[in-house]
Amino acid sequence: MRDTIKKHADFITADTDPMARSAYFIVRAKNARFAENPRIGFTATKHTFKLAVHRNRAKRLMRDWVRFYSDLLAPEFDYVFIARAPILEATRDLGREAMFKALKHIMRKYAPKNEHNREKFK
Repeated sequence: MRDTIKKHADFITADTDPMARSAYFIVRAKNARFAENPRIGFTATKHTFKLAVHRNRAKRLMRDWVRFYSDLLAPEFDYVFIARAPILEATRDLGREAMFKALKHIMRKYAPKNEHNREKFK
């Protein structure tokens, strides 16, 4: 798996950055700071999840779903995954399906068009 984003400044994205929404999470992508080492960040806010156990579960679920579809992550982007409240009721299959759709949307719409990307979505 890729390196993780740890600093708050690295989580900040612009309105023009690629984005995909799901009932369970929001994905924000931005150009990788270091092209040879793209990163991933997971966040679950205290405003959305009052208990730490819920925040940790939300991040754990997102990590599992991303790991399952890691081949759909474009190497040009750093990704930030923001958990939404309904994630706590999500099943593994529904979450993976939502992750696939979100990553596919970003890949198709925003990633540079090359042979590698075309083969994934045939």
